[in-house]
Amino acid sequence: PAIIEQAGSSLPQLVDHAAAGLSNARTAAEVLEAKDIATFAYDAAKRAARLAKAKNAHDELIAAAHRAQADALEIEARAKRRLADEYDSAQERGEIAGHGGGRNFKFGGDNLEITASDIGLRSDEIHEARVIRDAENADPGIVRRTLDEKLSRGEEPTRTALRKMVVDAAMRGLRPQRKPSRRNPLYVPPTPEQAAWQHVTGTFRAFAEWATDDNLALSREGMREARAGPFHHLDVKAIAQGAECFIKIKEWFDA
Repeated sequence: PAIIEQAGSSLPQLVDHAAAGLSNARTAAEVLEAKDIATFAYDAAKRAARLAKAKNAHDELIAAAHRAQADALEIEARAKRRLADEYDSAQERGEIAGHGGGRNFKFGGDNLEITASDIGLRSDEIHEARVIRDAENADPGIVRRTLDEKLSRGEEPTRTALRKMVVDAAMRGLRPQRKPSRRNPLYVPPTPEQAAWQHVTGTFRAFAEWATDDNLALSREGMREARAGPFHHLDVKAIAQGAECFIKIKEWFDA
């Protein structure tokens, strides 16, 4: 029902609604509803992009639809990760049937075994949710990076392409951790803390090297041109969040 009510909404509103629903979700049912809204937003954005291509619309309109697809896919993936955790926890508590059968619950005198289908999930959906969760655990940020790489190349961010990348990442996570290369006996793998700091410094160093006066001037003109676009508010929000992180990290040096 919630999805049908969103049918007349614009793509940015659908994406925002799905994101807000997931952020505010406190139960598995609410997470599932947020996932369904994100799925609906993805399908709507995909149709909009293909219709725009068929009508030879401006590239900016197609890119905007692709960005909506990517944002919806990211929200959908986050919801699936939460559902995987919720489902596995419920199985451990004996509230949902496992592979060997489940606990019986009494409702009105009848013994009923709660299964995945009873809570609106198929077995293949549970498997996919676990794969996404395992992929993010093995390679944090793999979902967003995959989507951003597609967008940067002007390609459509599809669920199929994302699935391939997360499956590969999940499989890497299942393999034993490689030993340090024998070619360099002095090599010591970074700790999680060191790797996190290297990610921060690498990100800022790359941006600082790129941010010449010419590039900043070009980006400012691009910002002015994008103000009329349907996703400008999402860009503003992302930059504001990034600025907050930058200030927080800078304060570490002054502490």
